[in-house]
Amino acid sequence: MKPLISLHDAVFSKLEQANWLLPTLARFLFAAVLLVYFLNSGLTKIGDGVSGLWTPSVGAYAQIFPRVLEEAGYDTDALGLFHRLVVLAGTWAEFILPALIVVGLLTRLAALGMIGFIAVQSLTDIYGHGQGGVLGAWFDRFPDAVIMDQRALWVLLLLVLVVKGAGPLSFDRALKRRSI
Repeated sequence: MKPLISLHDAVFSKLEQANWLLPTLARFLFAAVLLVYFLNSGLTKIGDGVSGLWTPSVGAYAQIFPRVLEEAGYDTDALGLFHRLVVLAGTWAEFILPALIVVGLLTRLAALGMIGFIAVQSLTDIYGHGQGGVLGAWFDRFPDAVIMDQRALWVLLLLVLVVKGAGPLSFDRALKRRSI
């Protein structure tokens, strides 16, 4: 039994020392699983042409402020500056934050921003779009609820980046080396 414990300790102590592994895998999995999701979601929010970056589509308002837009008769001009700024910030965040994470620049802040984004996204889905039915529950036998299950795993992935940073293959690491 002692040789087995020694082998176990030898193998896993090496893994514990591999500080590059978790952040590198977290960024890779974010790119593989969530990058295109957020980029496509952002694309549904921009208006036509280059000016679409400053003039969000009606769909952007419908996704972010569904009840307010409905009360305004789907007239985005009836909404105020606050609504426009929130929609613009949310739209740009869907492009900028994932890109920062993938290249490993300001990774901890970008991951923290994405966690906040996912929280707002989930609350909007539940209260704004009335999707409480897909909320799900933890500790049940169904691991596929969109909000409680999937987004909890997204947040865990991002928390790895908040705690561990971007890892060795990142702009963060390159900038850190230059500043020393």
